[in-house]
Amino acid sequence: MANGGPEIEQLIQLLARLPGLGPRSARRAVLQLIKKKDALMIPLSAALDRAVAAVTVCAVCGNVDTRSPCHICADPRRAGNGLLIVVEDVADLWALERAGVGAARYHVLGGVLSPLDGVGPDDLSIEPLLRRAPEFSEIVLAVNATVEGQTTAHYITDRLAGLGIKITRLAHGVPVGGELDYLDEGTLSQALKARTEI
Repeated sequence: MANGGPEIEQLIQLLARLPGLGPRSARRAVLQLIKKKDALMIPLSAALDRAVAAVTVCAVCGNVDTRSPCHICADPRRAGNGLLIVVEDVADLWALERAGVGAARYHVLGGVLSPLDGVGPDDLSIEPLLRRAPEFSEIVLAVNATVEGQTTAHYITDRLAGLGIKITRLAHGVPVGGELDYLDEGTLSQALKARTEI
């Protein structure tokens, strides 16, 4: 039990549930919030209250925004390019947006197929994807290079077969700035298979 009372302990326990924060990091964060109560804790509390009231899930793509349809789906510049990028979760969508992928539209699956964890097709946003698919000329399956991600990609590809839509996936292999000596065998093997002409 932390010194300082049940309110502080509850705050530590809640922060420790966040990805990347364990109990020690949560304690340090709480101490920093307390030390800078006026500059950090009060504005953070107000921002959390506003977010609780305003944040919603986009009914079209599954993105998290303050409106539905979200800003991406409502952007007219993205409507005509015919490209739909399918991602596992919102963090992946945001990462692609930060990378500046261009005027693409997205679809968030909400996870990947994982029979061992009890996650089947009905637990993901696959049926809405199948309904949206005919609007697009190309669908990029931007799922992680895990067994579950690849299983999900194959399942979606099978379901989209026969619609005449180009289905692609992200390239896998050597990262920008990567050194071959530090890469695992699977990454090197995939990079060789996906080699391109110079």
